[in-house]
Amino acid sequence: MSPTPIPPDAPDTPPLRAQTPRPAAFLDRDGTLNVDVDYAARPDQITWIEGAVPALRRLNAAGWWVIVVTNQSGVARGLYGEDTVRALHDWMAADLARQGARIDAFYYCPHHATAGVGPYRVDCACRKPAPGMLLQAMADYPVDRARSFMLGDRVRDVEAGKAAGIASHLYEGGNVDAVVARLMGDRAIG
Repeated sequence: MSPTPIPPDAPDTPPLRAQTPRPAAFLDRDGTLNVDVDYAARPDQITWIEGAVPALRRLNAAGWWVIVVTNQSGVARGLYGEDTVRALHDWMAADLARQGARIDAFYYCPHHATAGVGPYRVDCACRKPAPGMLLQAMADYPVDRARSFMLGDRVRDVEAGKAAGIASHLYEGGNVDAVVARLMGDRAIG
């Protein structure tokens, strides 16, 4: 499992582990935040789904961690490398920053048990529906599990969230901000 963290701490804030736990929104990437085009690897392939950017701003304003957990079997299949995934995540973070939104960390799984080549052909603990990426993020960030949720467009996303011990929901389309607002409900910080 390979995290691409975006440092959430300003120089004058305490280290992550010293911070009070807060809720996290664990979000799938392709099909939940951006239109799924099969193996997106370049900025010109990213189109934000309606309401995705406002949803991120809503979560940021409420003080939630925003953590993307994404299977990236394009790496395992030899379509692109991990550097390409990290570069795309850097571009996504910069594009969101221009729009006043932030993702605190990206975690991705580059493996596939049957379609992978070379060292990426692995039955790992991080590829959803396994909970490895979520568990690693919860080890890296002070997360209040009881008030957190997972949102993704595939059953495997929901299964990964449940296996990690958090509320999990299937995104079935529509305005992402409206969905996130509903899911935050009584899980709001404060």
